Amino acid sequence: MSSGAAFRSAVESGDVDGVLALVSPDVVFNSPVVYRPYQGREVLGVILRAVMGVFKEFRYEREIGAEGAADHALLFRARVADRELHGCDFLHFGRDGLIEELTVMVRPRSAALALAVAMNDEVLAVQRRLGAE
Repeated sequence: MSSGAAFRSAVESGDVDGVLALVSPDVVFNSPVVYRPYQGREVLGVILRAVMGVFKEFRYEREIGAEGAADHALLFRARVADRELHGCDFLHFGRDGLIEELTVMVRPRSAALALAVAMNDEVLAVQRRLGAE
């Protein structure tokens, strides 16, 4: 299974630990709703756990990228509250096969705003559950 396919499979099954095993310890995450990038596997774990609580009816629809290429794009749809969201996960793989950078973009604006509000609350809830406040 390619690294892109392994990432997709882990996300689709809700396996956060499986996703984290595929990323570099110093992974950079570019959020669709926050200007400053986040760095590190631990921070990404909190974000992924939160987003899995926020996204409903999540599904990947398409994958773009050649086998063995350093860059892949995974197009998805989900619901956030009463908004349908279209998005894309852009993955950049390092020479070691681990994901060095994950960038997420979403549309439309109304769904991005709903995502920002929902993620704020959910990140705090995840941090409480993990005892990481």
